[in-house]
Amino acid sequence: MTFASLAPSAVFAITFAVTLVLAAPARAAFDCPPLVVNNVTGGDYTNATDRERLGVVEQFHFTPQVERLERGESGHIGGDIGYTLEHFANHHRALAAIARLALREKTSKPKGAKHSVDCYFDRAIRYRPDDARVRAIFGGYLLALGQDAAALSQLEEAARIEPNNATNQYNLGLLYVRQKDYDKARTAAKQAYQLGFPLPGLKSKLAAAGQWKD
Repeated sequence: MTFASLAPSAVFAITFAVTLVLAAPARAAFDCPPLVVNNVTGGDYTNATDRERLGVVEQFHFTPQVERLERGESGHIGGDIGYTLEHFANHHRALAAIARLALREKTSKPKGAKHSVDCYFDRAIRYRPDDARVRAIFGGYLLALGQDAAALSQLEEAARIEPNNATNQYNLGLLYVRQKDYDKARTAAKQAYQLGFPLPGLKSKLAAAGQWKD
């Protein structure tokens, strides 16, 4: 898995947080109704059979315009993304979109959405706790809110679930550098580059801090 499948940047979780941190809303008190799984019109976004049912939500609700946060298809953008997440709780691109929308609107509950961003992520994690992409996207959102400790927990869990995912290791390494935990940053960086991650930014940050040796 790479973040390229979720957003234009291969390091979505980190760039998402850094570019939007100044627009971050405060996290509201948590109130999250349980997810009711509908296996007729929805299901697990990572399951090939369930994904065959994506047609309705992606044709009529999670369209390219909605994903780019340009306009809603049936009302507010948040309503269309929320509809998608009601049917596919761990829809990676929809989760990324609802997080970006919340940051743009400077609110934890975008206009038209039934639930807060935290709730949508919480339901996705409870539905598929082993979905590393959900954890990684949530980590990016938490970073945008300045919640480094909570973000670290999610990014570490993403790396634990998929230890051979180069992007997970790279993003985790960048966060360790931010925290000046250079030993862990070097370990994550070496894993990322051994797994073939192409961007040199993490290595450059470590070298600038005098913490990198080839």
